[in-house]
Amino acid sequence: MGTGPLPEELEGEAGTLSVQLARRTLEEGLTVPIEQAVRRVARPASSSSPLLLERGVFVTLEQHPSGRLRGCVGFPTPSAPLHQSVPLAALYAAREDPRFPPVRPSELPDLRIEVSLLTVPTLVPGGNPEEVLSQVRIGRDGLVLRAEGVEGLLLPQVAPEQGWGPEEFLDGVCEKAGLAPGCWREPGARIYRFQARIFRETEPRGSVRERSPESD
Repeated sequence: MGTGPLPEELEGEAGTLSVQLARRTLEEGLTVPIEQAVRRVARPASSSSPLLLERGVFVTLEQHPSGRLRGCVGFPTPSAPLHQSVPLAALYAAREDPRFPPVRPSELPDLRIEVSLLTVPTLVPGGNPEEVLSQVRIGRDGLVLRAEGVEGLLLPQVAPEQGWGPEEFLDGVCEKAGLAPGCWREPGARIYRFQARIFRETEPRGSVRERSPESD
């Protein structure tokens, strides 16, 4: 099915199925080696399955009902069909996010799963920092920073959740890359932006709904 544009309803179905797949991956494969867990759930989809879509994808785990982050890992650019990349992202979010200890099976009933399907990042044009700053749209754009041989990424929903404006968002992606705030102003820094369709369980193991980056 590839990486090109899809009808909105088909991409929406891909988002819903991706959340369900992430849930099934964690509930069936959290305690086995990651490669084995992926093999359990990432079976070849039918030729018409939306999970054959290739997109950048991030899986976010939140404690419910507090909304506290429990893990978030993904792939910024299309690397594989969703039926392969979603299970990997889910397992890495649960087991490999260096900010948190691995998720225990007993936590799963209290974790809400969110999947973000990303557009391909594109370079933010501009000859100076002010031009870059003017083109960042809070509630629409996610950001990727590449500078000093490292990379940082923040999803579109992060800035509204933190109450950030464009400059704070750019400083935040610098910090995500392990660099000082303001590094995006340096001549060698490159800022890319992308958009996302975001799908989330209404509650753990609940129905899946699409939300905007600005909604809670």
